Amino acid sequence: MLWDFNTEFETETDDADVLAERFARLLALPEIVAVLAEDGGDPVGFALVSLRPAIWFDGPVAQLEELYVVPSLRSGGIGSQVLDLCRRLARELGSPEMHINVDEVDVDTRRFYERHGFVNIEDGVDYRMLCYIGPTD
Repeated sequence: MLWDFNTEFETETDDADVLAERFARLLALPEIVAVLAEDGGDPVGFALVSLRPAIWFDGPVAQLEELYVVPSLRSGGIGSQVLDLCRRLARELGSPEMHINVDEVDVDTRRFYERHGFVNIEDGVDYRMLCYIGPTD
């Protein structure tokens, strides 16, 4: 499904076998939470959350790394159920906050997260939060 997700949005991606190896390695880590949505035993969506230590509060920060629902099943509540479960699991693991990176042009996804209470402008300020990405070399 991750390969489907990346190719749907024309994102450069590795082969499904490479992604499967990485997923297997990640799933063995205690700071990774994965959720799989199924319908009659068939996978219809998934999410991946990572937890990392935080300096500004007790408990880890939850980062929603991926959330995907099969395109033909979108707008049926699956994504909301997956997100709600991820939030509950993160809360149970001590995380008071979840971060999500969304491409600015992805209006539907932004609308989805905003409908669930996520913001890119915190209370009391008049500027957006931004995520910057750069090489480590």
